[in-house]
Amino acid sequence: MPARARARRCHDGGVDDSTDQAPAEPSRHRGDEQQLIDRLWDFGDPAASEERFREAADDDSHPAHVRAVMTTQLARAVGIQGRADEALALLDEVGSRGIPSEEVRSGVREAALAGSNFLVLDALHMLALNDEGHEEEWAAEGLDVLAGSRDPRVLRWGVALHNNLGWTMHDSGRAEAALAEFQLAVDAADRYGTTQQQHVARWSVARCLRTLGRNDEALELQRELARARPDDPYVQSELAELTTDESGGEPTIEA
Repeated sequence: MPARARARRCHDGGVDDSTDQAPAEPSRHRGDEQQLIDRLWDFGDPAASEERFREAADDDSHPAHVRAVMTTQLARAVGIQGRADEALALLDEVGSRGIPSEEVRSGVREAALAGSNFLVLDALHMLALNDEGHEEEWAAEGLDVLAGSRDPRVLRWGVALHNNLGWTMHDSGRAEAALAEFQLAVDAADRYGTTQQQHVARWSVARCLRTLGRNDEALELQRELARARPDDPYVQSELAELTTDESGGEPTIEA
């Protein structure tokens, strides 16, 4: 499977799914940044939200870490409109604007102290997925935030953090460690996530099992997923690979 498709599946496993994600409520988060995001977001009109977040991301009166967070929200607004490549390019800007990682980290910690854990995890999830070379560092920051929360809405971010960390490990050749993260994503999805997140988390487990050569287990899990969603192209792609291997064809380990 192409790298771009894998990234999209990774993204879909996160919390930022417009069909399942309600806008954040200002009363639930005390931080000024969260209240700003609440004012700018209109999930019913992502194009208008895009314009507002683009302006905020370019506003030099905001501190660097706030502009970085505004850029992640801009990417969300663009992604909701189906412009995946543009959304990924915007996320790349977070690391290319010359914003030091230390400054962004300081900003998200300040936001956490202000009580806006949902905002913090939104930003950290995006950074862990797209800040090349620092993915595990951002994921660790996010998991530290999760460890201090009891809010199911916040804990839902564990699905994306574990899933995306699993893909970072998988793509760097650490499939056993990746499998452990994917299984943690399944646990989080079952406790706090949406049906879509549960589906994608299990797909990731099955895909990793294939990398590990545990094709019988992978095939059984993919067939279960196919029974639930027979039109999922990711599942169908994996079934094709696994049944080719099973029939004696040339195995394909890397998707």
